[in-house]
Formats: sequence, C-alpha cells, structure tokens
Amino acid sequence: MPLVDIPGSKSVTARALFLAAAADGVTTLVRPLRSDDTEGFAEGLARLGYRVGRTPDTWQVDGRPQGPALPEAEVYCRDGATTARFLPTLAAAGHGSYRFDASEQMRRRPLAPLTRALRDLGVDLRHEAAEGHHPLRIEAAGVEGGEVTLDAGQSSQYLTALLMLGPLTRKGLRIRVTDLVSAPYVEITIAMMRSFGVEVAREGDVLVVPSGGYRATTYAVEPDASTASYFFAAAAVTGREVTVPGLGRDALQGDLGFVDVLRRMGAQVEVGADRTSVRGTGGLRGLTVAMRDISDTMPTLAAIAPFADGPVRIEDVANTRVKECDRLDACAENLRRLGIEVATGDDWIEIRPGTPAPAEIRTYGDHRIVMSFAVAGLRTPGISFDDPGCVKKTFPGFHESFGELAAGWGIPFGGA
Repeated sequence: MPLVDIPGSKSVTARALFLAAAADGVTTLVRPLRSDDTEGFAEGLARLGYRVGRTPDTWQVDGRPQGPALPEAEVYCRDGATTARFLPTLAAAGHGSYRFDASEQMRRRPLAPLTRALRDLGVDLRHEAAEGHHPLRIEAAGVEGGEVTLDAGQSSQYLTALLMLGPLTRKGLRIRVTDLVSAPYVEITIAMMRSFGVEVAREGDVLVVPSGGYRATTYAVEPDASTASYFFAAAAVTGREVTVPGLGRDALQGDLGFVDVLRRMGAQVEVGADRTSVRGTGGLRGLTVAMRDISDTMPTLAAIAPFADGPVRIEDVANTRVKECDRLDACAENLRRLGIEVATGDDWIEIRPGTPAPAEIRTYGDHRIVMSFAVAGLRTPGISFDDPGCVKKTFPGFHESFGELAAGWGIPFGGA
C-alpha cells in the first residue's frame, strides 16, 4: 500500500509561529511546513524583529511576550491570509508603528470583522485604502483586554487571531461570538494554546481567555489534512489505496473529516492511531453533504463529483467565495469547461454525473483549485492548468509527489 508523506499543516504552522513568537523563551517547531505562505509568515516575524532560526527539519523562534523588537516596521504578507490576519494582531500587543500590506489577491479578501474587533479593544488601526482591507497601519500601545463581540461567519481566522491575542492583553479577553464558520479550526487553536500553557474556557457563546502569556515549548507540526484530501480522493476515484502516516484519531485538524465523506460515497476508510488509509471500491455514490466545517476540501469533492453515480450536492459553503478566489464559482466554471453540468446558489453547488473532457483549468492563482482538479486528471488525461506553479503556496512539491503516486499505480499523470 503506497505511503504518502504529506508536508506539515499550514494552519498549524502559522498558529505555532504566532504562539512561539508570543511565548516566554525559545520554541522549537518540528517539521513545520516550508511553503510560500509559511515562509512569508516567518519573514513577517523577522521584519518585526523576532529571531527565527531554521534547520532542514526545525524552526526555532525566540519569543518576545512584550511584542515586536522593532519600534517601526513594514510587513508584506504576500498571499497569506494567516499572515495578513495574525501578524497585525500580534503587533497590536506591542508598542510601535507597524504597516501591513499584501498581494492584490489578499487585498481583496476581507478583514473588517477582525479590525473592527481590534478597534473595539482600543487598538489604533487605520486602513489606508479600502476600509476593511489591506493595507493597514497600527499604532500599537498594548491591548488592555476586556469583552468584545466578533462575527466569525466569514472566517474562523478572525476568532483564532483574537484568541491568540488574549494572553498578551493586560486583563485577558472575553470574546462573544455571533456566528462561526469552520469551527474545527478554532478547536485547533484552543488545543495549541493549551500546548503553550494557556487554557481557554467557554461560557455559552463566550470564550474566556486569561492574561498571563505563553510558555515556550517544543512543538511537532502534524501533516496537513487539507493537502491529504487530494491523495485520499485520488485513491477513492481510481479504485486504488493510499495511507497517510501522521494523521490519525488524535489529529487536530477537522479537515480529516473529508474521509467520512468518501466513506459515504462508498470508499473503504480506516483511521488508526497514527495513520489514515483510504481504498477505492470501483465506484462512487452521489450524495448531499454540508461542508461548512471542512470547506477547504469542497473543491476536492467537486473535482471528483462527476465520477459519482448520481448528483453530488455540496451545501453551506458560502465562505468559500471569499478564499484565494471565489472557489464555488471557480469549481463550477472549470467543471463546465470539462463538459459537466453544474448548478450553483449562494452557498451550494450541485454537480451532475458525466464524463469529463480534457481542458485547461483556470486556476485564479488558487493552489486548491490546481490540486483538486489534478485528482480529476487521474481519470481524464489531458487536463492542464494555466498556473500550475501556484501550488507553492502550501505544497511546492505537489506535482512531483502526486506524479510519483500515480506512477506507482500505473496511471499516466501530466497535471503540471
């Protein structure tokens, strides 16, 4: 059975970098993800004056509970949503003048619920162009803390940023959440904060975060469950088998729940203590599934949906419209390019069974569109991409790794 070595989780690596920078002492991160997003995050920390040391398999971060070492800095967040949302929040806890900007793609993505909450906490924050978007400037003087209300219906990253800020405030935080998408990502945050010495409490819809700071540690980054979804889907759609070590019953990431969707479609799934295996059974069933909590895997399911024996309807994924691109529309457009019948609504997509024809996939610079439709390419030779290299955002070696898997199965793959 092929074993696939999946790179470290982007979500876990970004949180670990924030927590390490905020902790008292030197933290070692084991097997962090090395990609454009995480390198951008580490570069942003360095711009703020944090020391980040690198070896091939570890990063070491000198924590500064008092905030950035430099009194002034400009940080370019590239395409990274975690960088663009977490680093301004970290800088707000310090003292100095900090400017943040990002790529055109990231400038289009919303920040308003987070920056509104930071302002409600007394942070001097100004958007320099469009309100609620990058670029922005923070005149930081520490954060007192207290109670704040947050709408996290567009992105759970807003809530994660405030949760991680809480221990750096003078009084702690009480965060009242009015809406929440991708809830499992918040559970990742809370579990990781616990590993750095902070316990988050719940009082109904209020999350209570104590002051007092973080404790440095050694932290192992688990493989990326969203990235693993492409390899699990590949096995399901080709009738082959694959095992991903490092992701098992105790995995932090909710996106491992994608294998339950594949199980409902007829694949055989085994989740062990420290690994997960998926075996295709020669067919896939249509289904209706709500993917609000695992929406990063929506494109993966959309790309294999034409090979099911009935319609595949994916619901409650409105937040996928404000990712690197409007993923719901991008999936629909590309499926139609392949000759597949698709219908969409504000928060749903329904895909009819069909036989995809070769076509060039329009990627919109979105890594997940490329990796998802690469899976379809295992059953449809001739699929190509207008920007295959955008996978560098989370998995620079994706095409090579995916090609090796396909070759091991005896399947031609020319997805790059």
